Amino acid sequence: MIPGRNWNAVRTLPKKELLYCGFSGAFGWILYYILVQLDMGVVVPSLIATFCLTILARIFAVIRSTPVTVYLLTGIFPLVPGAGIFYTAYYLFTNDRAFSSSKGIETFEVAGAIVLGIIFGFGIPQSLFHLVKKSGRN
Repeated sequence: MIPGRNWNAVRTLPKKELLYCGFSGAFGWILYYILVQLDMGVVVPSLIATFCLTILARIFAVIRSTPVTVYLLTGIFPLVPGAGIFYTAYYLFTNDRAFSSSKGIETFEVAGAIVLGIIFGFGIPQSLFHLVKKSGRN
């Protein structure tokens, strides 16, 4: 236990949001997988999937009146290039510098694509997402 930390103030995700969080993760991964199967590489599908996922997270956040981060983080976790980081380190330790640099550059490109997808998704004005909520009430 950390002294001075008020653990009662730490809030957890309400259980009613778990289905939406799971859907956002599945949506992002399925979209990414479909785009990779179309021979688009891994960088462009990461960008497109993250952009679409950011839009979906913002829609969920407006409709469900929760922070966007709740849905965005759970959706992005499957897209994070963990295997790329692992193989970069693996090839580095096995002294295969060509594969290490190749995987490292690809991993940084995917990470950059994820960041750009989030930036582009947040570039859309919030007022458009509130229109979605208003049209859902009618």
